[in-house]
Amino acid sequence: MSGLQIMALLSGMAGLGATIGATVSNEWKTTSRASSVITATWVFQGLWMNCAGNAIGAVHCREHLTIFKLEGYIQVCRGLMISAVCLGLFGSIFSLVGMKCTKIGGSDKTKARIACLAGFNFILSGLCSLTACSLYAHRITSEFFDPMFIAQKFELGAALFIGWAGSVLCILGGTVFCFSLAEGFSSSSRRPEYMYSGAQSYMSSHPKANSKATESAPKAPPDYSGSSRQFGKNAYV
Repeated sequence: MSGLQIMALLSGMAGLGATIGATVSNEWKTTSRASSVITATWVFQGLWMNCAGNAIGAVHCREHLTIFKLEGYIQVCRGLMISAVCLGLFGSIFSLVGMKCTKIGGSDKTKARIACLAGFNFILSGLCSLTACSLYAHRITSEFFDPMFIAQKFELGAALFIGWAGSVLCILGGTVFCFSLAEGFSSSSRRPEYMYSGAQSYMSSHPKANSKATESAPKAPPDYSGSSRQFGKNAYV
């Protein structure tokens, strides 16, 4: 089980790294070359900046001026991705405490509960990231296939695929950690139970006490009836 927990930790940490990379990336959507007249320049946007590049290699980025003029889906995606990063960080901390190969966390039951809590954090992190990327991708595809949309059309950026991959890794790692709860309770139930059996167990575990008890017990008087009878028969022979 420790090997599975290590793999789950690596999966969750990799998913967290991918989530952070997708959050700070500016390539959530890129210009569609099919609808662009000038193919030497392109535009790509993220949750925090709008960038433009050209064939020479020059890239110019500009931050979003104010959050009050941003579209609603961008603000929702920002909140979901920040929540995913925070939950992933908490999941990483709890997983280090709740793993069996670490020496902190207390008993097996306590460590199993902490590992399960880490699993829930990883799963929630993956779901938040998955929801944000799917919402953003749905907006891009709906505008791309809308014949009435005459503005600049965009395609799916690389950050969306990174976010999807990170969410899958977080969910897989969290699922393995959630199974640690049942494993911890089953291992604790297999421990031998020691029952107190009263004075008998005390006497059996202390041989000196047994010997003293036998010595102090009153001895029965010897039986001379048989020998006296035999002496009576052979007394005058």
